[in-house]
Amino acid sequence: MYIMRMGYPLSHPCRESRARRKRPEPPSKNNRREMKNMLSHAKPSGQNFDHYVKLIESATAIRRHVELLQWLQGGVQQYLPHDILLVGWGNFQEKALQHDMLSCLPGVRSYGVGTESLPFLLSKFYDCWMAAGRKPCHFSFQRFEYLLGHSSLPGSFSSALRGMRSVLIHGLRDERSQHECLYILLSAADIAPEPSSMALCVLMPCLDSVLRQITPLPQQRRQCLKPRSGAVQDEAPGLSERENQIMDWVAMGKTNSEIGSILNISAYTVKNHMQRIFQKLNVFNRAQAVSKINRISFNG
Repeated sequence: MYIMRMGYPLSHPCRESRARRKRPEPPSKNNRREMKNMLSHAKPSGQNFDHYVKLIESATAIRRHVELLQWLQGGVQQYLPHDILLVGWGNFQEKALQHDMLSCLPGVRSYGVGTESLPFLLSKFYDCWMAAGRKPCHFSFQRFEYLLGHSSLPGSFSSALRGMRSVLIHGLRDERSQHECLYILLSAADIAPEPSSMALCVLMPCLDSVLRQITPLPQQRRQCLKPRSGAVQDEAPGLSERENQIMDWVAMGKTNSEIGSILNISAYTVKNHMQRIFQKLNVFNRAQAVSKINRISFNG
């Protein structure tokens, strides 16, 4: 007569095979601690969750840039400490981009002095985000300082960038328009990768929705985001590939010597290229050349 337990007789082969299986060892204290830390970053919990809900609710009434700036400088700073929020959207492959910028720092305005080369800088941030698998990525700003050149006007955007120490980048893709939007937070202090990365994942959809609802700046209304056919469209007509490479670095304030070192050519060769660029664009100096190429990029 079999003795029954849990629906099986003790001598039942399934019962015996289960008894022979080795039970997994319970996780060690260190493993449990690591799992707890990972889970704590996976989603907001408790009081933080309630705070996120209040932040998102308070954002629903935002309709102006100044209101968005006040929101960013308020409770958002607890989770996403930053001095500058830079946003770029459009076709990053063709560099047909628009941008927005929010900060309390003097001189840091969406279309202030020193923002002419922003499409080039945004493309560098975009490359980093793509290399990270479209996930939040954190960098020291020293990685990008070489893009600023040696000179900056006091009170300009590039001057403010020199005071930044850390960068947090994340983005999303709008499948309807086939465009992408990139969010870059820059801080003069160190941004801790966590919980900031998780906070950016939680708040970014809300931030993206708010930016779609606020009144656009006049310059943003004039910019065209339609992809253009043909060759690389951010290049000025008539300029060679090398000349466009040189102009990318000129836009970032690089000298002929610096550009020569980057491209592995002599400063004299760079100077000759610049003279031909001036002739093709019908301009007389570097600032005019950068300005004209930017107008071509935005207006076609």
